[in-house]
Amino acid sequence: MTVVTIITPALVIKTLLPPRSQAARSPSPGSKRPCARSAGRWRSCETLGPSRELSAGQEGRRGAPGTCPACAPMLRALTNARRLARPWKALRARSCASHGPAGPPEIQVRALAGADHRIAEILMNRPSACNALGNVLVNQLLEALAQLREDQQVRVLLFRSGVKGVFCAAAFPAPTIAAMDGFALGGGLELALACDLRVAASSAVMGLIETTRGLLPGAGGTQRLPRCIGVALAKELIFTGRRLNGAQAQALGLVNHTVSQNEDGNAAYHRARELAQEILPQAPIAVRLGKVAIDRGMEVDIASGMAIEGICYAQNIPTQDRLEGMAAFREKRPPRFVGK
Repeated sequence: MTVVTIITPALVIKTLLPPRSQAARSPSPGSKRPCARSAGRWRSCETLGPSRELSAGQEGRRGAPGTCPACAPMLRALTNARRLARPWKALRARSCASHGPAGPPEIQVRALAGADHRIAEILMNRPSACNALGNVLVNQLLEALAQLREDQQVRVLLFRSGVKGVFCAAAFPAPTIAAMDGFALGGGLELALACDLRVAASSAVMGLIETTRGLLPGAGGTQRLPRCIGVALAKELIFTGRRLNGAQAQALGLVNHTVSQNEDGNAAYHRARELAQEILPQAPIAVRLGKVAIDRGMEVDIASGMAIEGICYAQNIPTQDRLEGMAAFREKRPPRFVGK
């Protein structure tokens, strides 16, 4: 096996690659070195000198020296995952009403309190159109996500509907959970597929039904559904436009949990909060880096994915939370993670 040095932002790590030619084993100064994302295929980033590394200020910046365009998204994700140093400021309930006519906002954001501290919610509320993905709702959703990205201490984000019986995210560094208590058809299911985890009531109805309307899924459904349940099943559901209930969706692996619906019609929401509370005590940087490793690793071959995992693992080593976790283990006490 050959040990190859991979240069990454403010970090040099080593990973094992299959044997290569002698030239590959002994790169000369100024030669091309493999980028992290394509290490397993030995494709190169921009030429790097023998001692050229990226500074912290260059992390994730498109076009920074030594960063190829293919790597830039992963480097930005790593930067976002590590950026948790700002003190927590509790979110106030607020609305995102720009880009739309006067009237009730279609997207509302609020922070939970008490035991749910550091959990934020996005409430989708367009009852006149059953939360259909209109321009106003989408623009307000994007605005809300942009605002929440600045609240780096948000550790879990819940998506729920303010319209009873209907559910209807973009990339977000912390774990995201979709609570589906009613209909999630077409774009509604595509929104749920964009979340990391999904919880559905047994009475929920979901499906990519676009082909029954002369369309095809156009908000990520053709890409995310196969990655979730496999290519053959995804084709079957999209080709037929079939609708599933919560139990059927869980059997296919489309949702993580199914719960019996309650009289208030919000059983999935309560289960999603319980799931968020399980995530909340864990080390936030480690959780975010784990999300980066999984999401980026799924886009590449296994060798490149292992290299990405190694980068994320090394990024977590110097954190205070890792030291706290080790100390808590030795002292047989619960850890107190601070996100640094």
